Amino acid sequence: MKPISAAALLAAAALAAPAVAQDTPPPPPPPTPETTIAAMEWRAVPAENLLVVDTTRGRILVELMPEVAPLHVERIRLLARRGFYDNIPWHRVIDTFMAQTGDPLGNGEGQSPYPDLKAEFTFRRDTTMPFAAAAEPAGARIGFLHSLPVQTQPDAVFATSGDGKVHGWGLYCPGVAGMARDEGNDTANSQFFIMRQAYPALDKRYTIWGMTVGGLDVVRSLQVGDGENGMMAQAQPDRMTRVRVAADLPEAERPAAQVLATDSPRFRALVDETRAARGADFSVCDVTLPVQVTN
Repeated sequence: MKPISAAALLAAAALAAPAVAQDTPPPPPPPTPETTIAAMEWRAVPAENLLVVDTTRGRILVELMPEVAPLHVERIRLLARRGFYDNIPWHRVIDTFMAQTGDPLGNGEGQSPYPDLKAEFTFRRDTTMPFAAAAEPAGARIGFLHSLPVQTQPDAVFATSGDGKVHGWGLYCPGVAGMARDEGNDTANSQFFIMRQAYPALDKRYTIWGMTVGGLDVVRSLQVGDGENGMMAQAQPDRMTRVRVAADLPEAERPAAQVLATDSPRFRALVDETRAARGADFSVCDVTLPVQVTN
């Protein structure tokens, strides 16, 4: 009988030795009621409804509102996906009013090659829409549809309207994105504007298609001037350098926005605190929904 070799003895010892446990991270702690409630306070803006507007002053994020203006949202997405808005100037910026762009000529007279759009000054709200009231004066409900300030008929009208819906429209608060047009109602095409301040005289007169959820400070920092019709032209107007729908960007470059959920206790507290601070002067435009942006 041959003696057992040293190598064989080592191999046998290795087989007999207990396995060494691998270092594994401990499981995450179970969610507490506090962390669960905190997570429920935020609503993620779908990437398909997030317009990313890069400018010479910084980035602006606009939440698109297809429930309010489906034709205009479709047009904005189309032009963004075709690169139409890239390098177009902000040709008309009025300090306490709005900033306008979308004209390839830069003088207020240009537009895209596509047909003009039918006006969408108002919309029909049904019971499935995520509307949250902030005030209920006689004969109306005022609040938010997603991040957009809106006014609608009271819910009691649901039962008496022919289509089971109520009449509604967006409100021109700071950050609201509207479509520019000529004298006719159905003449919007590619030019749009973003409000720097509230301007209720525009309500139900110009189509609203989105709400700024990031970069309102950028909108307010744009070079002031009016190049429309060649008057008071800006020497060096700011420009949109690139405009894309977030869903079309590579994942590594895609920003994400979360807005305070309007069905959360924190939203109700925000409205109550704002109303208490403003008193009789309270307006839904005073309510600024917190936003978290990544990337």
